[in-house]
Amino acid sequence: MDRRMHRWGIASVVMLAATASTLGLASCSSDDATAQVVLLTHDSFALPDDVIAQFKTDTGMQLKIVKSGDAGQLASTVSLTPGAPKGDAVYGIDNTFASRPINAGALASYNSPEAVHGPDDYALPDAKGLLTAVDRGDVCLNVDEKWYDSKGLQPPASLEDLIKPEYKNQAVVLDPATSSPGVSFLLTTIGVYPRTWQDYWRSLKGNGVTVVSGWETAYNQLFSAGTGKGDKPIVVSYASSPAATPGTSALLKSCFRQVEYVGVLKGAANEPGAQKLVDFMLKPAVQKALPSSMYVYPVRKDTPLPDGWQARAPIPEWTVNMPPKYIADNREQWLAQWRTVMGR
Repeated sequence: MDRRMHRWGIASVVMLAATASTLGLASCSSDDATAQVVLLTHDSFALPDDVIAQFKTDTGMQLKIVKSGDAGQLASTVSLTPGAPKGDAVYGIDNTFASRPINAGALASYNSPEAVHGPDDYALPDAKGLLTAVDRGDVCLNVDEKWYDSKGLQPPASLEDLIKPEYKNQAVVLDPATSSPGVSFLLTTIGVYPRTWQDYWRSLKGNGVTVVSGWETAYNQLFSAGTGKGDKPIVVSYASSPAATPGTSALLKSCFRQVEYVGVLKGAANEPGAQKLVDFMLKPAVQKALPSSMYVYPVRKDTPLPDGWQARAPIPEWTVNMPPKYIADNREQWLAQWRTVMGR
């Protein structure tokens, strides 16, 4: 997923970069296929080494991780190979892209016994068992409070503030055609302004909003609190981002609920192993590791959060939330309208 590069280095991680050549898995014997589970995932996947090792301890199978771009690219990769997958399981498809693999028939149904501990609360309408929730990472506006304090100014408090003259040229957002959190922020504006969202974007454009292709550029290069120390004190990021960036906060009434899922791929060489991996992703060891390794909120109930998260990165009490089918049915029209408004 196009996001959260500030997670890297927080935990020791398994990072096997996928390329076109590595995505084409070599042929293997039946014994070899059942000795490992191949997980297709996005480029931001990261879990501690000891957690990855625990999967082999629990199941006797090696976990092989193959990365495939952001959430949109991952969904496309899976959707183009129904019944002949390039892996056994997939993790990282979110609710903005879930309809693609579901409609393509690329997923096998599996109802994990671990799902009753919280993941079922995020089950997809009419598709329970095809994708099982692992985590949520709500997309919200983030502000650099230190930047505003240093200038004696009041930071914005709402979406509406971004179109006010006092915040001109201060915000950087993401192109929804190229960025998963960019899609989520567009959906936020559609949810908040269902009849006037295009007018809202016209106002944003008139107020000097900067649009970039992805989260990495926006947060780590242009955001004033990012590693690049840019000149934009407002950015589209995550409700959890302030836990990694002191002096910032998320506007918790500007959020879209983004949920990431795991699923078994139809035609998997090791379907029993893929089912065990789904179970594993929902167990306490993985759920507890998610905040520190991937800066997302676990969905398993009663999972403890790292110290300071409750204060710096509270879970939003209010979010825009849309059914995946509704998003899929309208995405292309919304993107075309957005491009027209923004002149892109």
